[in-house]
Amino acid sequence: MEAKTKKTDKKFDAIKTMREIRDKISLEIMNMTYEQERAYLDKLLEQGQTKSK
Repeated sequence: MEAKTKKTDKKFDAIKTMREIRDKISLEIMNMTYEQERAYLDKLLEQGQTKSK
């Protein structure tokens, strides 16, 4: 007996989006010191919190 699977078209692929964001951030912080990375990530978090308010 074969298992039937239904293929659906995704409108939004969360895994693909997460990987794209992670890759972008990795490229941006690649040559930064720890302190520079912390400042960069803190800035991103602050921007994200500002957008959600």
